[in-house]
Amino acid sequence: MIFHTEIKLYPIKQTIHYCDGLLFLGSCFADEVGAICKGLGFNAMVNPFGVLYNPASIAQAVERLHSGKPFSHEEVIAVGEGQYCTFSHNTAFWNDSENALLEQVNENLNKSQKHFLKSQWVVLSLGTSWVFLSKETRQVVANCHKLPANQFEREFLTVEQSTALLSALVKQHPDKQFIFTVSPLRHLKDGLHENQVSKAALLLAVDEVCKKYDNAHYFPAYEILLDELRDYRFYKEDMVHPTEQAVHYIWNRFADFAIDPKEKPAMQAAQELRQMLHHRPMFPQSESYRKFELQREQRIAEIKRNYPNINLENLYPHQSAPSFF
Repeated sequence: MIFHTEIKLYPIKQTIHYCDGLLFLGSCFADEVGAICKGLGFNAMVNPFGVLYNPASIAQAVERLHSGKPFSHEEVIAVGEGQYCTFSHNTAFWNDSENALLEQVNENLNKSQKHFLKSQWVVLSLGTSWVFLSKETRQVVANCHKLPANQFEREFLTVEQSTALLSALVKQHPDKQFIFTVSPLRHLKDGLHENQVSKAALLLAVDEVCKKYDNAHYFPAYEILLDELRDYRFYKEDMVHPTEQAVHYIWNRFADFAIDPKEKPAMQAAQELRQMLHHRPMFPQSESYRKFELQREQRIAEIKRNYPNINLENLYPHQSAPSFF
């Protein structure tokens, strides 16, 4: 007997390999899946401007990565109590010095642009069709930074507007493969009906783009969580965010959809080494731990020899990707 609706996935023809560069931009889905790819040693960069939600902000981020135009003092805004940021970044980039902020974001931009230009894959996760515009500049902001609501206007991006924004990205970069997904996280502040309308507009826009361009693909994370995992046990206590188990499941479906099956032995080897690198001994001076360290060094040498495209730096404990094998 079948107890759930399974979403049929057809793997894309051109698949992801360890030798490829990947850029993840957008909502929490980009954070989750991007962190997993990075934690498995893929050459991935995740949300260099912080989490982004709407097509306009994501399009602006890609354009910035393409042009490399430095951030200027004119783009710095005062937020919080003596803090500074820009409307292109999220709250993770707050700094108590305007000059230090510009140094930080421009150094990050320079690094991110180099990665973007070399990347073969761009994964864009769309969260909402609603945007906020600064009344002063008429710019769509990536984050309102908890500034007074009267400084912004709220607008809805139509299907045609989102289609145009996303189509321009794909058309401008025919050398890259784009994977689009719509975040299954519901924006309850908008209301359930408004959230559904917002998601529907995104789904229609992405569908138009993928029909038009051969290098644009759709991964149904939205449908997998809402239909295949149609149970609140797959949600955290806030009833919005997916549990770790649900994220694991969606990740495995993404891997089947986009990652070349020939990379599975490398992924398994990377995960095993990652677990060894994250091991915290109770008795670091013991003989058994010295043997473990020797085994770990041997495993590193084996991976360097057998899977030279694995980014070993991404396997070390400073990365926070969860285990999926």
